[in-house]
Amino acid sequence: MRIKEGFKMRTLLKEHIVTAEGSGQVDFNKIISLNQSAAFLWENVVDKDFTETDLVNLLLQEYDVTEEVAKADVSNLVQNLKEAGLID
Repeated sequence: MRIKEGFKMRTLLKEHIVTAEGSGQVDFNKIISLNQSAAFLWENVVDKDFTETDLVNLLLQEYDVTEEVAKADVSNLVQNLKEAGLID
């Protein structure tokens, strides 16, 4: 997987949001907001190819969570990013 070109994460007042840059991007009808752990993952894989396993390993290294929780969180995040059209 890879985050699509033209999307940037920005932090505004402690909120992490994803915005599209350029006129050829997705037509947003809502703002995509990321929590702290999702923002951490985004920062670590932007401009790189990655797998769900890569994301799980990043969570396990950074946060005190079980592998089961990390896998569930990553699965949910990947599904949401795909539905929003942010990753290939």
